[in-house]
Amino acid sequence: MKVYQITFSPTGGTDKVAKIITNAWGLPAHKIDLSNAQTDYSSLHFCKDDIAIIAVPSYGGRVPSLAAQRIADIHGSQTPCVIVCVYGNRAYEDTLTELNDIAEKSGFQVAAAVAAIAEHSIIHQYASGRPDAKDQGELACFATKILEKINGTSIEISAPQIPGNRPYRKAGGAGLVPKAGSNCTGCGLCAEQCPAQAISKENPNVTDNKKCISCMRCVAQCPQSARKVNRAMVSAAALALKKACSTRKENELFL
Repeated sequence: MKVYQITFSPTGGTDKVAKIITNAWGLPAHKIDLSNAQTDYSSLHFCKDDIAIIAVPSYGGRVPSLAAQRIADIHGSQTPCVIVCVYGNRAYEDTLTELNDIAEKSGFQVAAAVAAIAEHSIIHQYASGRPDAKDQGELACFATKILEKINGTSIEISAPQIPGNRPYRKAGGAGLVPKAGSNCTGCGLCAEQCPAQAISKENPNVTDNKKCISCMRCVAQCPQSARKVNRAMVSAAALALKKACSTRKENELFL
């Protein structure tokens, strides 16, 4: 049995959550990075003896469009999988339901679903430092229960009851597009690492606003901290989310 960790984690929060779960299983995990624009995802095939964890952040209550496209290209073969959505303490709305549908269409058999919290990728004051020690213990406990379910099923795995709506909520566009500042050295790392290939490789100061998905990977990866989003817009967004993010949200497990 092989474990595959399939994650879309531009700034690392989703990856942290996925690692906590796979580490609790005590099995080596083969990582597939959905943010890599160079990977041929249609070449990836899994079998029924494998276990996959498919983890994505929630973008406005939906699965990021790029992640959805890339998961749809992967070939499962009734492979048991755990779907995970990670959000910055506001809400995940239809993310898990949409991810469940995408995974099933790709041939995976969804055994469990997890909604987890990680630091907000843009407004860092929300869910700052999460997943924290409490989260880690809780997610490890979830992982044990999930593996017990998968290993204890000899026939077809029962589908979990997952919250969400069909049709899904309307997807929003990219609201905050990072720009390069005067300390940009033109190293091109942001263009190389951009999941959407929205940054010009010839001139990293140029970003295609239509391609950008506001994932903040370029901001997180820049060695000069040269890429920023508009401070006034971030402050306005923080104020708009203050009420929704004021109470600590907890992780959820659906078996």
